Amino acid sequence: MSENISLTAARLQRQVPAAETRIDDAMIAVSTLLTSVVTARRDTPGVPPARGQATISRLVKVQSALAIASGDVLRIHGELVHIARETGGLDLHECPSVAHAEATDTRAAAL
Repeated sequence: MSENISLTAARLQRQVPAAETRIDDAMIAVSTLLTSVVTARRDTPGVPPARGQATISRLVKVQSALAIASGDVLRIHGELVHIARETGGLDLHECPSVAHAEATDTRAAAL
């Protein structure tokens, strides 16, 4: 495997899971915000139930969009794994000790 492909594969192996984690973090943040908004509406005396409904609906839309984005990134992850197998980016065809040595060298060079 060429050095350029090795470096690209190493970079993607860091970036894709990081993107997945950031989307999960955003989903948690939006869920927490939604909970706070609904709780504030419920616990504030004199606030009618309809008050803030547009805000709540928008937060639900954001949550839905993040769930869709999460699924898309997971599909992208699978597609990249498939491409890596096709192009030799995962070294599945090599002896495990050779592949492991190259992966270790690539990780060290990428840092």
